[in-house]
Amino acid sequence: MNHSIEERHPVEGLYQSLDVDDTRTAVSVIVKTRGETCDIDCLYCYEKRKEAPGGARVSAKQIRRLADLFRGRPLAVELHGGEPLTAGRDHIAEILTELARLPQVVRVTVQTNGVLLDEDWLDMFDELCPDLRIGVSLDGDVRGNAWRVGYDGKPVYPRVAAALELLSQRDRHVGVIAAVTPAVLGRAEEVLEHLAGFGCVNAVSFVPCFDSTIRRSAALPGRRTPASRQLQQAAVNGAKGPEWAVHPDEYAEFVIAATAYWVSAGHFSRIKLEPAVSTIRRLRGLTTGFCHFSDLKCDHVFTLYPDGRLGSCDELPWPQARLVQLDSVTEQREVVLAQRDSLLLDRGKALMAKCATCGYRDTCGGGCIATRWRMDAVGGHEAYCDYRMRMVDGISALLAQPECPEGAWCQTLRWRPRSPNTMLDVDAFLVRWDNPEVHRGEVTLRTSEHGNINTVGMAGVHEADDLDPAHAMWRAAIEPGVWPLVDTITRHWGLITYDSCQGHQYVGLELSPTGLRVGVLARDREEYARAAAALCRAATVAAAALPADIEVNVGRSELTCETSGVTTPVLDLSLVPSVGRSWEAYFASLDQAAAVLTAALLAERPDEGTTCACPLPVRATDAGAMSA
Repeated sequence: MNHSIEERHPVEGLYQSLDVDDTRTAVSVIVKTRGETCDIDCLYCYEKRKEAPGGARVSAKQIRRLADLFRGRPLAVELHGGEPLTAGRDHIAEILTELARLPQVVRVTVQTNGVLLDEDWLDMFDELCPDLRIGVSLDGDVRGNAWRVGYDGKPVYPRVAAALELLSQRDRHVGVIAAVTPAVLGRAEEVLEHLAGFGCVNAVSFVPCFDSTIRRSAALPGRRTPASRQLQQAAVNGAKGPEWAVHPDEYAEFVIAATAYWVSAGHFSRIKLEPAVSTIRRLRGLTTGFCHFSDLKCDHVFTLYPDGRLGSCDELPWPQARLVQLDSVTEQREVVLAQRDSLLLDRGKALMAKCATCGYRDTCGGGCIATRWRMDAVGGHEAYCDYRMRMVDGISALLAQPECPEGAWCQTLRWRPRSPNTMLDVDAFLVRWDNPEVHRGEVTLRTSEHGNINTVGMAGVHEADDLDPAHAMWRAAIEPGVWPLVDTITRHWGLITYDSCQGHQYVGLELSPTGLRVGVLARDREEYARAAAALCRAATVAAAALPADIEVNVGRSELTCETSGVTTPVLDLSLVPSVGRSWEAYFASLDQAAAVLTAALLAERPDEGTTCACPLPVRATDAGAMSA
């Protein structure tokens, strides 16, 4: 009996299977117009590793059959390669004409290396497909494009740059896909600035070369080894894998640096930067079309080759990713059955099982199945998850304190969203806190038998009045175990606390225990940046002296105003059980840990700048200066 992937690997909300009855959700088809055939020979090209048959061309007839297979559903088509333009203008014209006839096609993209682009190609695009989206592959500046060469081994950058200049002259908008290799590490700012210098570029997607598993060069159809393959053979035999490969940590650092510069230089007003934009949208609780952050993953992405093979995403390994032959199926249901029988998709989805309990799942979206699959094969799955979390942490800092980007390099403060985390009226609360003359109404304080102070006197999460130090009931509203921390943060640091809890064991109840925490609400972005840095410094000092059963966490989160719906960045300081330690041991050591943390806070001040205890990254220019 066959069981669906969902039944075997429940990752609800992270991976949506293809539903034949769904007529609204689009599928994307990557059309390998000429298989792996290309007029240049990039050393890191993943398509040529598949040894796919080249030379043949996807036909207009196959495009019609593709549309018929997915009839009743929106279809996004990307002409890809190899190099799609090697199919010739007449052939591409036939395909574009066919696509224009199909009302279900909602988007058409051509992804090209740009070498062949000229006035004639652009005239044809304008005539047959005015809304055609053009993507160009270019890894930043001249130095960054070291791995993009012709078969003669010479750089292709000058020809691609000329194509981008032509596109600029014709007022076309272009998205650039740039591979992150060691050639760009430590130079995110200058690489992004270089790409932004082309007037046609309105989107940049930095993609990683996680190719440490590659151990042999791509196969050759003939006996003669071109100069490009000689370069590839030399580069692939590095001690740590191919010389063009990067580690996930390096990629995360590059993305954070690029995002910080994208914000500070004002490029966000013209250029869509990925994966930054998708991360930001998920941090804001919004959706994104980028499958790495969406639940529309491999079951909604297909690849079509000239020989009629229809499979999953082209980043998955072939032939394992093959599903069906295009001319042998007549309806989506057959494709769905092939997906459910795919061991590759099954295994890929199983790798997401750990996402179900991850605190980053709603922001990360589970990432890329193909990358997870490759990295798991060499024991690098944890590194993949670590980079995703590091990227989210850094970009969440940039959102909260854009004028102080150094906060993005803090590795103490993590993105730890709390739910629910709301306040009736945040603006009114801020006004009351700093103005003793504002009227303060009556409040209701009741204490549960487990020590919770709220309006109903019950254990668990319940409504509580929002008080400030000028209120007559301020001290009575704070639970005794957390009072020293609250008093230090409000009186010694001069900051605003919006929430606090002394921690509750809830013995005899079905409620889960809760730890000690204090929430900090900054008055403005500058205060937020200073408070974040001070909390990092204090937490770093405290961590060395805490009991073994307890560790300190500092999280970035958002507080939602129930009146306006506006969210405000906040900071949450908490003591939690150490990994592998019990709640019983936690509460036995909590008083000692709270005293250690209070002492660390008393030794710090938030007015001592925005430099935290974490080291800043070494950039390429800094490294050069150090070695000079």
